[in-house]
Amino acid sequence: MSGFDVSEYQARTRRAQALMGKADLDALLLTTEAELRYFTGYLTRFWESPTRPWFLIVPANGDPIAVIPSIGAPLMQETWLSDIRTWRSPDCADDGVSLVIEALRGCVALGGRIGVPSGRETHIRLPRDSWTAIVAGLEGRHVTSDALIIQQLRMVKSGAEVAKIRASCAIADRAFARVPEIAGVGAPLDQVFRRFQMLCLEEGADWVSYLAGGAGPGGYGDIIAPATAQALMPGDVLMLDTGVVHDGYFCDFDRNWTVGTAEPKTRDAYARLIEASDAAFEAAKPGITAADLFHVMDRVLTGGAGGSDAGRYGHGLGMQLTEWPSLIPDDDTVLAPGMVLTLEPSIDVGEGRGLVHEENIVVTETGAEYLSTPAPRSLPVI
Repeated sequence: MSGFDVSEYQARTRRAQALMGKADLDALLLTTEAELRYFTGYLTRFWESPTRPWFLIVPANGDPIAVIPSIGAPLMQETWLSDIRTWRSPDCADDGVSLVIEALRGCVALGGRIGVPSGRETHIRLPRDSWTAIVAGLEGRHVTSDALIIQQLRMVKSGAEVAKIRASCAIADRAFARVPEIAGVGAPLDQVFRRFQMLCLEEGADWVSYLAGGAGPGGYGDIIAPATAQALMPGDVLMLDTGVVHDGYFCDFDRNWTVGTAEPKTRDAYARLIEASDAAFEAAKPGITAADLFHVMDRVLTGGAGGSDAGRYGHGLGMQLTEWPSLIPDDDTVLAPGMVLTLEPSIDVGEGRGLVHEENIVVTETGAEYLSTPAPRSLPVI
């Protein structure tokens, strides 16, 4: 169980139920790791296995109901839930379907409405045939959208959640500070990746769920491909972008270094990224939109031409590496205190290469606060 007081989960449930009342929903049916953990604190890496479905029902009144494989019962019993219903899974004939139907019928009357997360970045985590059987078995109860309730709740973090993300950022900060120990001329990029993950673990990460990056002369062309054995060379720019996990919460930011002296155009491009990130940080206040932050950065980077092929200049952050909102021109999500965001400007340096910079911030009542330690103002040298 992730480390929050029971009152944190109870408060989340009551907020959800208040929003359900406004949306005329009698229950929420949840099936993904982040959704279950949000309301229960149930933290396990067993979700890496796609074999078994897991369910959580949030009724209009009362505490959530867990319908889970029996292998998960001991850990779920350590959470605050008391209604835990289990079956032996995998079961090729009935993998939790009848139990979910029974639980939903018990808390939703005929004609009632059951909300399922249906917005962006959501999915239903079970086989299609099982889902069809559940819907058919509800007999007069209607499955519909959750009216973005889960998205609304998770976008705004509590103080306790922000503290977890801050701790995750501090772990990555310490690991980034040690990169000169593992990187330099001749170091294979894949070795740097492996050793950086070791540094993150040494500095306190529970695990390193995400590590991306790249290296190349004056910039890099691909930031999501696996690292190769290419050796770092003088004039290369090295970038590492990590999402370490601390007690179930992510950080997500990167750092850049030049291997030896960088060309003036590389240093200038890096300075533009810092300028764009700084401008967004200053603009990040309650009441402006995600799109506003995009445009603030894009004016610095492209003169307002509309961004890069990366598609966005940042996103939400929390129990998952990327969450809503997206810093794109058409996202009108209004910023509110407690939203945790990445600022992630990118810039083209020519010849198919670019640079990316990323910071993590939290929106406060009066502006923004850094969760990651801001990057150096000039491109650091290894």
